[in-house]
Amino acid sequence: MSRYSRIVLASRPAGAPTPDNFRLEEAELPQPQDGQIAAHTLWLSLDPYMRGRMDAAASYADPVGIGDTMEGGAVGVVTDSKSDRFAAGDIVVGRIGWASHGILNADEVRKVDPDIAPISTALGILGMPGHTAWVGLNDILQAKSGETIVVSAATGAVGSLVGQLAKRKGMRVIGVAGGAEKCAYAVENLGYDLCLDHRAPDLPGRLATATPDGVDCYYENVGGATLEAVLPQMNTFGRMAICGMIAWYSGQGIEDAMRLPKMWRAILVKRLRVQGFIIFDHNDRFKPFVEEVAPLVANGTIHYRESVIEGLKNAPAAFLDLLKGGNFGKQLVKVSDT
Repeated sequence: MSRYSRIVLASRPAGAPTPDNFRLEEAELPQPQDGQIAAHTLWLSLDPYMRGRMDAAASYADPVGIGDTMEGGAVGVVTDSKSDRFAAGDIVVGRIGWASHGILNADEVRKVDPDIAPISTALGILGMPGHTAWVGLNDILQAKSGETIVVSAATGAVGSLVGQLAKRKGMRVIGVAGGAEKCAYAVENLGYDLCLDHRAPDLPGRLATATPDGVDCYYENVGGATLEAVLPQMNTFGRMAICGMIAWYSGQGIEDAMRLPKMWRAILVKRLRVQGFIIFDHNDRFKPFVEEVAPLVANGTIHYRESVIEGLKNAPAAFLDLLKGGNFGKQLVKVSDT
């Protein structure tokens, strides 16, 4: 066995997570068994859903156990293989977690082609976030040319692709993001028609002015004040895809949130279709997503941005910053140069 580094869940957060909820430690890495591979982590993905895995509450996936490696997707290089599907040196993406090395079942890993795009994109624009954006826009919202869509977290790993794909469909695309820099990027680089800073005063009023013909589709990544601003502008028979609700993940803002009867009435009166979705229910749609988006990334038509922090030990700080909206684009940890 060899030693490797990992970050474990040291304790469950009470409210917003803190650095004390994590612990960096060393452990023994076993040898891969038949049908398994050993991988050395190159890139680690940090995503908002990981906040939910820190709690013990029932959800769509099991929580991370106290003392267990924090869960997460990563790109790594195969160092040992007991599967005829992979060889040492292959670049793969799988759920290694917050660790420098991992043992993975070969049927839960896929190869990454470094000739298409930088391998880090397998965790972002060409990975789970990109797949989520594509499914939400096409399958959940069934977005159409000529419609108006609002995208929250407009410059994030998911929202940035939603906006670009929506624009390619011929939609009017309104983004909501935190700060003038992100809003400028949404318009100038991603092609949004308009982006509203949710930190500026009177978001509901500004959104109403920006959508005189109402909103047909809302791609929900945030919840909170953004949802409250969008809901009154939704058109009759509008559609809402619920991808995330980061504004409420740690309990903040819940007491001040719109009351359920008011929200429920808006859904009823406007006959809205509101659908939550989890991307692993749509694995059959990964191939058509890649077939459409990968060439657009390769030729520079689709833009993406990555926030990179170096060193596994810095993953907790980067994750806490992500939950506060401190990232710009897809948040990654560069674990190794090897």
